[in-house]
Amino acid sequence: MPLDEPEPDPGGPGEVADLRTASGRRIFPGISSRAWEHPADRAALTTLRAVPGFDVATKWVFGLFTERALRALYLGGAVEVGPEQFPRVYRLYAECLEILDAPEPYTLFITQNPVLNAGAVGWEHPFVVLNSGTVHALDDDQLRYVLAHELGHVQSGHVLYKTMLGLLLRAAPLALGTPLTGLALLAVIAALLEWDRKSELSADRAGLLACQDPDQVRQALLRMAGGVGEGANLAAFREQARRYEEDRGVLDSVARTLAILGRQHPFPVQRLRELDAWIEAGHYDAVMRGEYPLRADDPEDSPWRAWQEGAGHYASRAREVGRRVSDLFRKKPD
Repeated sequence: MPLDEPEPDPGGPGEVADLRTASGRRIFPGISSRAWEHPADRAALTTLRAVPGFDVATKWVFGLFTERALRALYLGGAVEVGPEQFPRVYRLYAECLEILDAPEPYTLFITQNPVLNAGAVGWEHPFVVLNSGTVHALDDDQLRYVLAHELGHVQSGHVLYKTMLGLLLRAAPLALGTPLTGLALLAVIAALLEWDRKSELSADRAGLLACQDPDQVRQALLRMAGGVGEGANLAAFREQARRYEEDRGVLDSVARTLAILGRQHPFPVQRLRELDAWIEAGHYDAVMRGEYPLRADDPEDSPWRAWQEGAGHYASRAREVGRRVSDLFRKKPD
């Protein structure tokens, strides 16, 4: 594998019944996020949680912001997708929810942004946000990949910390005068960014499992890298990815640091190579045959269960802070 990380044996129930969507794509009943999680993602998450100041940062961020307030921002400034609103996108999204057997029908918004990107926000009841540029640039198969990529983040428990990173990057000036100032805050943000990049490798696999066409996923990555319009060549892009993998070792540590500084995604060519390695190792085909671990069998310390517990804790804390603020404003002046 390009990242030299051994794939864990996820275990599993053996083959699962071959269920299909209306378009003929395979459905994965009860699938666990362990089926697609990249080992580098899990390792980076373990490192992240051990960073000094991380617990302080988590409590501070989720004490300031509520999920309800974040959702209200999108209700007011974006378009909620539904059967009568962007029906093409709604149909594709509903199919992705079905394929990955999502625990709930997470709300989907489209926001006015020409950048080819998407995201997942929240913690107790997350929602997915799709940039308008993504809708215009990608065909149905490629859009399935992007939508399921975000669902992969949600079902892997990534969304809590991805939301935290986004809020920290925007609210860093508010940390003045708190224990998070200076190097402590920078260390937490740097660790979150490092984990965030690794988490994309897991979500790419979830996107492939919903798209179920590796070349369409590769085409989407080509477009994300700038290969939009006439003349974009997938074979040439895959060759470029191969050459990047060969030359990556000659980059010194300073050059590598400067190259990824501030990035929340790995380079598209690296993502392509990582997906190819997963496919070539036979893991993708195994899941497609119905050989995958079930969510019901996740160990007690799995990221999924840890996310559920963490989300509930921080959501309760956020609600309590909100109640205190409301009580403060309801008090009549003496």
